[in-house]
Amino acid sequence: MKITPTIITAALAGLFSALAWPWLWASYGGASGGTVELVVGTLLLIGLPAHLFVVGLKPADQAPGSRSIDKPLLLRIAAWLAAALVASMLAGSLRG
Repeated sequence: MKITPTIITAALAGLFSALAWPWLWASYGGASGGTVELVVGTLLLIGLPAHLFVVGLKPADQAPGSRSIDKPLLLRIAAWLAAALVASMLAGSLRG
């Protein structure tokens, strides 16, 4: 399965992560004490989508020893964070 990360997939992953986190925290975080479940859920619902749809599975095409910045990766990270922030702010405003 070939997954090519783009700004759109990064933004969708950020949206998904922002919507999944409150459910994870309500179910396994806080005073409930489900630390293992919270860690596993965070890895599966936040870390894995972020890695697949923001970073990708193949290494960047850079020359060995190159110290240049991967600008497309930085743009995808920014899109992921921006989408998560907007989704969190909208969800918070809808809750009251």
